[in-house]
Amino acid sequence: MTGADAASHSDTGDTGDTTPLIRAAHRRLSTAMAADRDGEDPTDPTTVQAMPLVLEIPHAPLPERRELLEAAAVACVAVCLDPRAGQPESAFAASLGRWYGARIRKIARRARNKRWVDAQAVPGVTATVGNAHARAFTPCPVNETPALLNRLQIEGTDLPGTPEQEAVLAADRHPVIWVDAGLGMSVGKAAAQVSHGSMLLAAAMDVEDALDWAATGFPLHVCEVESARFAEACAEAEQIRDGVGGDLVAGRAAAVVQDAGYTEVAPGSVTVVAVTR
Repeated sequence: MTGADAASHSDTGDTGDTTPLIRAAHRRLSTAMAADRDGEDPTDPTTVQAMPLVLEIPHAPLPERRELLEAAAVACVAVCLDPRAGQPESAFAASLGRWYGARIRKIARRARNKRWVDAQAVPGVTATVGNAHARAFTPCPVNETPALLNRLQIEGTDLPGTPEQEAVLAADRHPVIWVDAGLGMSVGKAAAQVSHGSMLLAAAMDVEDALDWAATGFPLHVCEVESARFAEACAEAEQIRDGVGGDLVAGRAAAVVQDAGYTEVAPGSVTVVAVTR
């Protein structure tokens, strides 16, 4: 099963028409991502914000790496476009707003069994792709990460890559997030990067396209490919962003993720590109 089968579960409980709220959430996201931002003050730890991510990695059976990365990407964009993110005054929206104004940092942890169940009590959205589950939480100062999450391991079990990465793309026209496999990122690092990709892609989308994507549960594909193929994907993304290519790029959105280099990769590395198709 692939991103075509993605499902996300929000804790909002709202059964009415949430379109206006999602529209407002998209406006906040796209406006923030288009602006210069670095609201971090090294002398004030509360300004160092991060979105916690938790990946469920049981002892057995292990989830498929691709599905777990897709679940993380879906969960993140589902938080950003959650109806609560569009409410005029809510703790959910305020936490996103503070994070949007700082560096877009994510910290991935792993959990299993009771600790995974306990993590569901922290505000956020859980996404399921195939047999893989991930939850993205509302951002917070790194030094104020909820105890239920802070005790979880950041490093640990990695997962092998999925063969024939691009075979799934023929079945539908869902967005694709390309990952440079040549960087050798761990599953936790890659989860943070594809989550950057999904939220930036949503920000780059026309609001109506974003609403359609939200209505179907944010289905997407993640493809980890060798560096030469990734370079081709980067070139395509730049063409889309520049509007070069006529009908081949018309109406499409693209996002490029360049990592700050805090962990695993060199500063300035392009780790992920995300495109609509």
